Amino acid sequence: MWKVKPPVVFPMETRYRCILENLVPPDPMSQFHLRRGSPEEEFPDLCRNFTWMGRILTPAMYRRQFDRCTPSGVMFDDVIRLGIEEPGEWCGPVTVGCLAGDAQSYILFCDFFDRIIEAYHEHKVTSKTPESDSNYDNLKGGDDLDRSFAVYCEVSVTRAVEDFCFPSHCSRGERRHLLSLARRALQKLEAELPGQLFLLEELSRQQQAEMKAASPTSLQLRCGVARDWPDARAVWLSQDGRLVIWVNIDDHLRLVSHRDDANVAEAFKRVFINLQKLEDHYRALKHPFIWKQQLGWVTSSPADVGTGLKVSIHLKLQLLPQHKRLPDVLTRLKICMEKTESPEVYSVRNIATFGQTEVELTQLVVDGVKLLIAMEKRLQASADIHELLPSHK
Repeated sequence: MWKVKPPVVFPMETRYRCILENLVPPDPMSQFHLRRGSPEEEFPDLCRNFTWMGRILTPAMYRRQFDRCTPSGVMFDDVIRLGIEEPGEWCGPVTVGCLAGDAQSYILFCDFFDRIIEAYHEHKVTSKTPESDSNYDNLKGGDDLDRSFAVYCEVSVTRAVEDFCFPSHCSRGERRHLLSLARRALQKLEAELPGQLFLLEELSRQQQAEMKAASPTSLQLRCGVARDWPDARAVWLSQDGRLVIWVNIDDHLRLVSHRDDANVAEAFKRVFINLQKLEDHYRALKHPFIWKQQLGWVTSSPADVGTGLKVSIHLKLQLLPQHKRLPDVLTRLKICMEKTESPEVYSVRNIATFGQTEVELTQLVVDGVKLLIAMEKRLQASADIHELLPSHK
């Protein structure tokens, strides 16, 4: 049996020692006959890299990961490829700069991934299993946002399917098998929620635009996520248009519920009721969603581990975006705000998906949005917002 024992001085790896010993040969790269130099010669230039990968990766860490690969062939250079292709900007938001090729990547390269996750989500990775709470009855105030400011909301959640590589590394056969599984699971879902599955390759450009099925970006093509586009990519749309399920786009599955009345509570409810049904259907097909004890739900991006949940609310704001204290307010609230295509409309969403439950993350965004609306009202009345400034969380 192949064996490798990680150095005991790296505590993040000791948690997975028994798994690592069964996974990794002393030099798995030798079976590929790759013409590579030494770790020192192959270490990437990170001088102008502003991702978390660029900040965290050191020559010593790279050397430890250099001769490792997962059973499906994911090696460390595959993991950091995203950050090399898209190094980020010094003044912009800090992205993770890496993608997992499969679920085993999180175990094999845990010394790297755990540090990325802790930095991005600002939460320590421990042996404790992350808590989960998707009970929509525990959400407070998601249905009473001021409609003169809140104009739209979207709740989405991503999931990956056990026994399959992630999009950046999966084969055509795997991707088509995933589509077949999705078709069978969604047929069962349609018994309770009528809808229809559309293959992207069968849709016209106008239909794709109506469904917001954008063409892949150059970055998606360069990092391998959009290989063979649009082969085996699909979108399922509920009859009432309130639930959309994307198959094989950025991840295996992405459920999205949006509402023009900005009712976050109803969008959250719609997503998680149907997510639970899909989870049961996939488990019956012997391919459950991927769950790791220390991380929770995992997908291709470490930015989505834990819950895979993103909550976005669109706000009409005129004065607050120009206020000098806004960046500090957003940092304290642990949310981010970005411009949309519409003038004076901004998207407010959560950053982290790990370290809090689904309800807590949604509550974080809802409470933050209410505070931003209160500040905008104060500024419109020519009043000061100092009293409304939140404390550091």
